[in-house]
Amino acid sequence: MGTAREIMHVGAESVRQDETLAAAAAKMRDLHIGALPIRGADERLQGIITDRDIVVRCVAEGHDPQTTTAHDVAHGTPIWVNAGADIGDVLRTMEQYKIRRLPVIDNDRLVGMISEADVATHLGKHEVGEFASAVYSAPPNN
Repeated sequence: MGTAREIMHVGAESVRQDETLAAAAAKMRDLHIGALPIRGADERLQGIITDRDIVVRCVAEGHDPQTTTAHDVAHGTPIWVNAGADIGDVLRTMEQYKIRRLPVIDNDRLVGMISEADVATHLGKHEVGEFASAVYSAPPNN
């Protein structure tokens, strides 16, 4: 079936944990993407921030995106997959955690991202159907 490396977008852009949400939003706009991995001072994955996080966890709660940082809204343990993981494992991870974007790690470093579009374009109808049913039936992650 293949590996995560075979379906991921290579060289995922990211945001530092100390960057503001306004800067993250501008980067998302410029790159035409809806999520960015957050990296720490050690360059390792610290989480992921979505455009929805910026709206729901910052703006809607009355915080200033010019001063609120990616670290301030990051929550939980980052979910990721190893670059050599079987695509079946990738799908199980995304379905289990009800996530639409999955960072790919190799040698403790972010090397890519797998999005719902990657799943749709690289897998068969059956796998895509199971993925869509599991992920889209879940309430939004807040």
